[in-house]
Amino acid sequence: MKLSNLIEDFIKEMISEDKSGEVELKRNELADRFGCVPSQINYVISTRFSPERGYIVESRRGGGGYIRITRVVPKGGNMTMHAVNSIGKYLSYTDSLAIIRNCFDYDLITENEAKLMMAAMSEKSIPLKQPEQDFVRAGLLKNMLVTLA
Repeated sequence: MKLSNLIEDFIKEMISEDKSGEVELKRNELADRFGCVPSQINYVISTRFSPERGYIVESRRGGGGYIRITRVVPKGGNMTMHAVNSIGKYLSYTDSLAIIRNCFDYDLITENEAKLMMAAMSEKSIPLKQPEQDFVRAGLLKNMLVTLA
C-alpha cells in the first residue's frame, strides 16, 4: 500500500474515533510516525481532505501549530441534496469522483452505484471538449443523485 494511502487511512481512523468528527494533528509528529517529510503530510491533507470530500482543514503555523481536520456533516437535511447543491455548473472529473466517494462513505449510495457513477463521469463516457465536458458531467451527476435521493 502506498504511503499516502496509509497516512490517509490513519487520519480517517482518528477522525472516526472522535465523537465530534474532528482531529488536531502536528504535521512534524505525523511525518516522524510515518518516516516521511512534512511535505508528504501536506500533500495527503490537501488532496484527500478537501471540501469536495467533506472535510474542513484549518492550520496554525509556528511552534504550537497544528492542523485541524473536521468531517462536515450537513445538519437537518437530506445529505444527498446537500451533495447535489454543492455541484456547480461545471464539475471536473476529479471533483466528481470525490463527491461520489463521499456519498459512498456516508452510505448514500451502494458500491455498485458508485462504480457506475464513476464510469459515467469518465472522459471516455463524455467525449466532448472542455468546458462542455465539465458542464455535461455536472448535469449528469446532479441528475443521478436526485434520482437516487
